[in-house]
Amino acid sequence: MNPEELDVPVAGGTLGVCRWPGETGPTVLAAHGITANALSWAPVADALAGRATLIAADLRGRAKSAALPGPYGLAQHADDLIAVLDHLNLDRAPIVGHSMGAFVAAVAALRHPDRVSSVLLVDGGVTLQVPGGANIDDILEAVIGPAMRRLQMSFDSEQTYLDFWRVHPALSAAWSPALRDYALRDLVGEPPVLRSSCSLEAVRRDATDTLLDEQTTTAAHRIQCPTTLLWCERGILDEPQGLYDEGRLKAAGVDHSGLTVEKVSDVNHYTILLSVKGARTVADHIGRLA
Repeated sequence: MNPEELDVPVAGGTLGVCRWPGETGPTVLAAHGITANALSWAPVADALAGRATLIAADLRGRAKSAALPGPYGLAQHADDLIAVLDHLNLDRAPIVGHSMGAFVAAVAALRHPDRVSSVLLVDGGVTLQVPGGANIDDILEAVIGPAMRRLQMSFDSEQTYLDFWRVHPALSAAWSPALRDYALRDLVGEPPVLRSSCSLEAVRRDATDTLLDEQTTTAAHRIQCPTTLLWCERGILDEPQGLYDEGRLKAAGVDHSGLTVEKVSDVNHYTILLSVKGARTVADHIGRLA
């Protein structure tokens, strides 16, 4: 199902937004990961099958919002999402976020508690320990590897770009038409010089907030509305160790009395959204949000 494309006025210009209308249920805002775009939510929208209306923005500095200027950072993304609610004349909505988008969702719930009714964090939102002395580019390379390298490369054709994506260890087994569309939404320029639309400045600033800013790193622990964290069994490169496990969440200070936590087996950091199994799991949780 192709989404409706909206242009939403925000500070500095317009935000590109995808809307998948539902027949019943809530309208839910969705925030994508640090180098992703709104179409990362397309498989989840398909799995919802009309149980909710899903609204996903290209966050500032990415895809159809790439031309938006700074300041970047998670607080700005949170405010942009509230501008989407204003544009749609919605008083409140649940927010779901994946990876960095989970931190955006948590920050939005703190900055705008009267506008956010519940939060679903998908393999993100809880900060783990960062090695001392490392700069943000080293951390990004260590954590997201191929995604970060993509931002500094050029490609001579769409097919070359898709070939780069298809060999990603977390995605190759889950390749699909939806994943192809998601990858191509990020591509700008003209052959033989095509590149990712993601702003390196935006990525660096957002990563700094996610990993090092105290207001962001503690946000998930201070949300007052109902909040659920889904964490993936497997990692960013499909390795057996995911970003989280029970020990890491305990070390991060997760309070299970205030945060519902659920492990999702047999998915990695990307396929929690981009595979049929993962998308169905997330969609089932979204369908229960209020």
